[in-house]
Formats: sequence, C-alpha cells, structure tokens
Amino acid sequence: MTITQLYYVLAVAEHQNFTKAAEKCFVTQPTLSMQIQKLEDQLDILIFDRSKKPIELTEVGKKIVTQAKNIVNESNRIQDIVDQQKGFIGGEFKLGIIPTVMPTLLPMFLKAFIKKHPQIKLKIEELTTEQIINKLNDGHLDAAIAATPLENETIKERVLYFEPFVAYLPEGHHLSSKTELEINDLEINNILLLEDGHCFRDGIINLCKAFKSHKDETFQLESGSIETLIKLSNEGLGMTLLPYLHTQDLSEKAKKNLRYFKEPCPAREVSLIYHKSGLKMQIIEAMQTIISGIIRGAITYQNVKIISPLSKK
Repeated sequence: MTITQLYYVLAVAEHQNFTKAAEKCFVTQPTLSMQIQKLEDQLDILIFDRSKKPIELTEVGKKIVTQAKNIVNESNRIQDIVDQQKGFIGGEFKLGIIPTVMPTLLPMFLKAFIKKHPQIKLKIEELTTEQIINKLNDGHLDAAIAATPLENETIKERVLYFEPFVAYLPEGHHLSSKTELEINDLEINNILLLEDGHCFRDGIINLCKAFKSHKDETFQLESGSIETLIKLSNEGLGMTLLPYLHTQDLSEKAKKNLRYFKEPCPAREVSLIYHKSGLKMQIIEAMQTIISGIIRGAITYQNVKIISPLSKK
C-alpha cells in the first residue's frame, strides 16, 4: 500500500469517474486504474462498485476513504515540518472567502500579503460557508475566511475582527428620524435580506429572533448581493443591514441613509478557519498577522454583541 495509491482512491471517490480522476492526478487512466486494482487485490476487497454509473464506493470503500484522508493529510504534514524547520513560507495555498467578506476585505490585505510573502501562490475562491466547510473537510481548501462561530468539531477558528451591522434606510423610512438605532427597532418583515445560503442573512434573522417574537413569514424581498439590496432600499422597498466595511465606499449621499446602533452594537465575528489537522500553519499564521494588523485601524468598535451566523430554525 502506498500514499500514491490512496491519493488515487481519493480522486476517484471525489470525481466518481476514473478518467476525470486520472486527469486530476496528471497520470494516464490505465496507470491510475492499475494502481487501484493492485490495492484492491492486496486488501482482497472492492473499494469501488464499477457496475454503478457514476461509480460508487462500496461500504468498506467508504471506511477506507475516510482513513485514506487522514493518512494523506498526515503525510503532507512531513513537508510542513520541513518547511517550518527551514523557515520557508511558500507554496500553493487555497483560500475560500464568503461573498459578504470577499469584496471588502480582500482588496485591503491581498497586495500587502503578496508583497510580504511572494513565494506563496494563492488560489482564492468565493464560496458559501457550507461549501467552505465541505471543501476544508475534503482537503480542497487550506483555509478560509468566514463568519463564526461555526461550532463544527472538525474546524478550527482564529478570530480576525468583529464587524458591526449598520442599518441602511430608504428616504422617508419611519426610523429615519432616529440618530441611533436599537436592536428592538428592527422588524424582520421590513428588512431586505440576502438569498438563502448566506451566513450574513442567517445572522440577521437570528438577531431579530433573539430580541422579539417572530413568525416565520415570507420575506418581502431577497437578493444575491448587498449592492442590489442597497438599490432596492433606495427604491423604497424596505431597509437593509450592511456589514460595516461595506459602508466605507458608499457615496456621501448614500451615507446619509446609514444609521448606527447604540452600543453594544450587533456585529458578526469574522475568522480565519482551517481543518483541525492543522496543515500549512506557517502560512495561516502569516495571513492572520497581516489581516489583523490592517483591519485594526479600519474597525474601531470596542463594545459589540456578536450574532452567530448559525441558523436556529
């Protein structure tokens, strides 16, 4: 049994196709098939049910894949140990970022990070929290930036910053006369929300549920982007809540529609998250250092109340 054979097994388990798995592993399909067949013969079991379309794992195959992930991760740790001993911070690093953080945080730290660590080859994907967790567990991401706490036993979290919620009110809204808002002012059925699947949306729903009774009614409007929510609000279709960093690039006219909350203001916790196996920790620590240093001057709120993105349905 070899690490390479296990790597091939994981590739077929992921793609459910020998040809696609071979392309992923940069080998010919006969080579990959032969190595998996050799492993099956050695173990005297079938890992894959080749009669199914697409190919499926057998029951024992599922257990083997779970263990193979652990073994491959641990083998990768050897290179991490060597890199840390040499003080080397480089190589490929796959990072996921949730959609409501990507457009504001990424431009703030990316240039500084690349300049400080030119030997790191960053691959960045915009993903939902659910997609991020799945990819971290499957080994397809090294780390991610997401709203926390996630309360997931396979995921480690390092808090980067706390980002307050800011209300955006259309002209003539009944709350416009207030200079500061309280959480009790919020009415969930009068708030424009992101589409289902966004953790920022779940955080807003949980915020409203926590402070007043709420009936599960159909929301007035939902959208896929914060920019669209602002446009809908400008049309008088309701208020919305924005992450603090999204308010910084608004026009002076648009900023007049903002209302901040009295402290402790509602906020989300944004963290650098990674699998508990803890691979590439030297890069994770380097990223945390740079982001924390940059964000410190951008968000100065001290007294905040963290709203969990977890759905409490």
